[in-house]
Amino acid sequence: MTTLTVRASAAEPRTRGPRGLVWVMLRVHQSALLFWLMLVAVTAGALLWAYGPGADAAWAEYVAGGCDSARPGLGCDMYGTRFQRYDNIVGVSSGLLALVPLFTAAWAASALVGRELENGTAHLTWTQSVSPARWLAAKLAVPATLLTAGMLTLTLLHRLMWSAGTELHEAWAVRTWDDSAIFLTNGTTATAHALLGLALGALVGLLLPRALPALAVAAVTTLAIAGALVELRPHLWPTVTLTSTDDVPSPAAVVREGALTSDGTRIPLPDCLGEPGCLTDHDITGFYADHHPTSHFWPLHLVETGIVLAAAALAVGAAFWLLRRRTGGAV
Repeated sequence: MTTLTVRASAAEPRTRGPRGLVWVMLRVHQSALLFWLMLVAVTAGALLWAYGPGADAAWAEYVAGGCDSARPGLGCDMYGTRFQRYDNIVGVSSGLLALVPLFTAAWAASALVGRELENGTAHLTWTQSVSPARWLAAKLAVPATLLTAGMLTLTLLHRLMWSAGTELHEAWAVRTWDDSAIFLTNGTTATAHALLGLALGALVGLLLPRALPALAVAAVTTLAIAGALVELRPHLWPTVTLTSTDDVPSPAAVVREGALTSDGTRIPLPDCLGEPGCLTDHDITGFYADHHPTSHFWPLHLVETGIVLAAAALAVGAAFWLLRRRTGGAV
């Protein structure tokens, strides 16, 4: 690995302060800033529509068709056009928020860090007025501030929409609180994942100082981490176990379920459809279900948020360590 030694000339004062770095960043990445502001505005508008007129129209259609829980009508159209429109808006809005970490990692790796290293812009900046550490700090601090403000705003709007539409979600049972995108965007985890995407993107951009390869690696890495956390999520908090004499509350996130033998051993549910005596033949005396009730939302959410923020902090530390090594210890 070639080490680039960076030293500022003693005769040239460093006149560009933190405010100057911020304005330079905003000017250089104006397109990304406008895209982010547009995304926040459009998603906020969609969530507000789903919270108000969208939910009202969908529920009125549901009741008018005789499908409300008080008198469920036979053959009623539970999925009319107004509900489908409402559900599409909810799904697209949640999906966009869930994709922000991927967008952020790809942009940070390519345009924010990788392209400047590839074109030599960063090296020129380091030798003139800004130290490498201050350069990277500005690269991370400005987008992190904008991401946090935007994501927290959209998360609050998403929770407002979701809380107001409880009857809708329970009546149609199309989306539940533990769905990946819904779970992610109903709390602080969405913001944490976005910050992790920024940190990973910057680290990959330093490791692979070429825009396109860095973009691809950052995107794949972010998707892999997101997939791993989805698999890990049900195990971040102890589950509640119910036996066959209990009913699993709805809506609950079932993690494991199966049958119990006479000695208490857990086995998979056998296919006993149309087979008299099948349960006895398998020595099945009961059933079990390990699940997360809705009260586990915040424990699961906060544990995952802590894990993701810790990973983001490690990525930031690794990025500064790598930058210091690449620049021969210049700060």
